[in-house]
Amino acid sequence: QVQLVESGGGLVQAGGSLRLSCTASGNILSINAMGWYRQAPGKQRELVARIIKDGSTNYADFVKGRFTISRDNAKNTVYLQLNSLKPEDTAVYYCNVDARLYYTVRSTIYWGQGTQVTVSS
Repeated sequence: QVQLVESGGGLVQAGGSLRLSCTASGNILSINAMGWYRQAPGKQRELVARIIKDGSTNYADFVKGRFTISRDNAKNTVYLQLNSLKPEDTAVYYCNVDARLYYTVRSTIYWGQGTQVTVSS
């Protein structure tokens, strides 16, 4: 199995910054993609940003250059730097990892427990 430990959420004023991190551990052979999703109250979970093992990234349109995703492959850790935060960014942010375990033939998607980001106006 894979365990995902997230950290870095919190309360911040509009215009402020936060840095989220998520570390994967377990019987991991390889990790393909790592990403962040978010879910606001009453809304569906949506992709924020995703990064592939080769470093290629994709972002949701609402990010508009404010957020940056990065990863440390040696540490199985993904980061999300959130700048210029807006009240509408308030949500639970979930780490998402596409990992293959030893002695398996295909990868599986794993989710973190979520970390709350609250942006006050």
